[in-house]
Amino acid sequence: MATAGLMLVLIVIGSIVRTTGSGLACPDWPLCHGRLIPPLQFNVLVEWTHRLVAALVSLMLGGTVVWTLAHRATRSRLGLLAVLMVVLLVVQVLLGALTVWKLLDPGVVGGHLAVALLLFATLLTFSLIAERESEPAVEPAVRPAGLLPLLGFAVFATYVQCVLGGIVSTHHAGLACPDWPTCWGVWFPRMEGLVALQMTHRFGAYTLTAVMLAVAARVRASGDDAVRASGPMLLSLTLAQVVLGVSNVYLGTPWWMSAAHLAVATSILALVVTVTFRVAGQTAPERAPGGAPLAGPAR
Repeated sequence: MATAGLMLVLIVIGSIVRTTGSGLACPDWPLCHGRLIPPLQFNVLVEWTHRLVAALVSLMLGGTVVWTLAHRATRSRLGLLAVLMVVLLVVQVLLGALTVWKLLDPGVVGGHLAVALLLFATLLTFSLIAERESEPAVEPAVRPAGLLPLLGFAVFATYVQCVLGGIVSTHHAGLACPDWPTCWGVWFPRMEGLVALQMTHRFGAYTLTAVMLAVAARVRASGDDAVRASGPMLLSLTLAQVVLGVSNVYLGTPWWMSAAHLAVATSILALVVTVTFRVAGQTAPERAPGGAPLAGPAR
């Protein structure tokens, strides 16, 4: 769990690297200006800090994987997930190197964020499974009908929206529409170039908000207090994310607000993955002979 938390910090630092123009402050890799300790300049230190935290995440993840594979009980339950984390980490490191070697190619930078988010979600899932396995068995609650697929779609929509935000940033399309909710005063502008990227991200935000509204309404039927509490939390974070997105437009995408925007987005992903995992471990609702779910016990 500590590794997953540090991975979230690393993702946010990556945003700061990108928005402060520090991606090529270290023009070589893995060294920085040919040195382990680089010149003490702002942009160089931003990029060097990103690499330092990435190295720490790699060491912590490696330690977790070695410990998991060295013990039969954890190897049988978490071995495949541990191997997947190693594969994602290797891909992520290679993409980090390619980001420098390809001079910040937008496709490489966007892929770097996409894999980082996938690795973060995998780390979190690994931690949740380990936590569940270490706790005494309790009788699971009955999940409301239709909640699990709805949450699964919410995870997918959140991930896609995070990646879209990264693509907008790497293509410098954050101010392609300098106003909101319109774009250059037009509600439905022509979907071309950078405007298309910005508007696709906005439509994704509207869709995700609607999905979180549906989740907040559906979890109210859950008998699990934690699941019920997650609905307002997810909706509040999503609305805060919309506010940050609009503020980015009107404030000219300052680096600190862009970092906050990505931090909240990743937090939404973490929360919706956690809730989905919890609901997936609950008992499916019983169904009547006609296929409709039976009513649960009154609360």
